[in-house]
Amino acid sequence: MILSCNSCEKKFVVPDQAISPSGRIVQCGSCGNKWRQFPLNIEKASSIKKDKNIKPITEKKIRKQNKKVSKKKREIDLYSPEYLAKKHGIKLGETINKPKTAKKYNLGFYSSLIIFTVLVIFFSRALFFFQDYIIQIFPFSEYYLRYFFESIKNLFEIWKNLISSY
Repeated sequence: MILSCNSCEKKFVVPDQAISPSGRIVQCGSCGNKWRQFPLNIEKASSIKKDKNIKPITEKKIRKQNKKVSKKKREIDLYSPEYLAKKHGIKLGETINKPKTAKKYNLGFYSSLIIFTVLVIFFSRALFFFQDYIIQIFPFSEYYLRYFFESIKNLFEIWKNLISSY
């Protein structure tokens, strides 16, 4: 059977058994127009000439329109205590006694950064204070200690220049 849209004049080929004698609501695939289609008389069907603009409708499209999805209601609620106990082993109403452990204190990033800088400053000041004693015991360390303190002085100069320029 060949159907023609009332609004955009597109033509479609539909199987004859897709439209029952009581009619059926069809929708144009091009413009979306809906209308009730009744089966055509055999005399009218033979008089319609074949057109190049006719698009065939496949059986899959017809079946999709006929199917109505109906969800079954569940017999048991997914969050009921019986279902949770049976399916997942979760028992509601019972309190689980966990042994009390000592509170764990975590340092954040900035706290650990402050502690690190304080330790580095303390270590460098201790090295500066015991510099002569360390050089007496380990004479080869003199070059490394002088280089270390010179680097620290350069860093302070860079820092002072950055602050004073702004």
